[in-house]
Amino acid sequence: MKSKPYLIAEIAQAHDGSLGILHSYIDAIAKTGVQAVKFQLHIAEAESSAHEPFRVKFSYEDNTRFDYWKRMEFTLEQWKALKKHCDDVGLDFICSPFSNLAVDWLEEIGTKSYKVGSGEVNNLLLLEKIANTGKPIIISSGMSSFAELDQTVAFLKSKNADFSILQCTTAYPTKPEQFGLNVIRQLKERYEVPIGFSDHSATTAAGIAAVALGAEILEFHVVFSRDIFGPDAKASLTFEETKNLVAAVNAIYTSLHHPIDKNNNAEFSELKSIFEKSLALNKNLPKGHQVSFDDLEAKKPKGFGIPAADYQRLIGKTLKSDKQQWDFLNEEDLI
Repeated sequence: MKSKPYLIAEIAQAHDGSLGILHSYIDAIAKTGVQAVKFQLHIAEAESSAHEPFRVKFSYEDNTRFDYWKRMEFTLEQWKALKKHCDDVGLDFICSPFSNLAVDWLEEIGTKSYKVGSGEVNNLLLLEKIANTGKPIIISSGMSSFAELDQTVAFLKSKNADFSILQCTTAYPTKPEQFGLNVIRQLKERYEVPIGFSDHSATTAAGIAAVALGAEILEFHVVFSRDIFGPDAKASLTFEETKNLVAAVNAIYTSLHHPIDKNNNAEFSELKSIFEKSLALNKNLPKGHQVSFDDLEAKKPKGFGIPAADYQRLIGKTLKSDKQQWDFLNEEDLI
């Protein structure tokens, strides 16, 4: 059993086409405690055309979405250097290809696993290309119905692919009513593969809740500041938030894999003797007095008088001798 959930920090397009900034992101992510960093490999000519519309019109310098993808490109040699940087700082290199050509590049780069974005889940051409590599696949289910996912899952199983699925809502940023945390269990029960959560909420709460509900993989966007330029910045976590998230979800994951047996409280026997209480009298009372509820107090520690839990059976019993205020009450004091 893993001791931690698998945490993937996604850079996506936060580098805005700058190779130096992208390397800076790798160094920053390495300090957060996540296991993996995720990239997107875009080759404009292979995946897009001048007819592709902007999802969000954010760019001040790109006339078309195709132009944007061109500006986001890096050479194959630059990608190899990025992979080496990840290896050097102990991060798994994960990447989403958006074309079959990008898969060829990633094989040459040496990726050990693939991420399939929400928009590619029904791109069976791309899925076959990835499945043929024999490497693990993580699928985001953001824009897919169960009927569409069923088709994709059946296809991947026919290829004997090793895959997992992330519950994901394609909204940037995602509002609480859009998280779909209920889908985590539904995916687990329906497909019986590892299930995770891909988050775009810009909160730590969503990821924490997802892990508490059984997510084994957690993916989220990271950014130096949510005020920077780019389409995903407002849906990302800062690095300080990422560190807090890592600590929280690791603790929750550990607790889920160490269930408590509420039928066995033997380890608390010493503490119970300190915290539990014995019955005492709250006033001076004479011999022959019949004990009432209003005469009783419970005082620490346990074992110096009748247990406080047994108070009801003492009501109406008679004192054998005079008792002082705050004296413990034992069986031999009563008739």
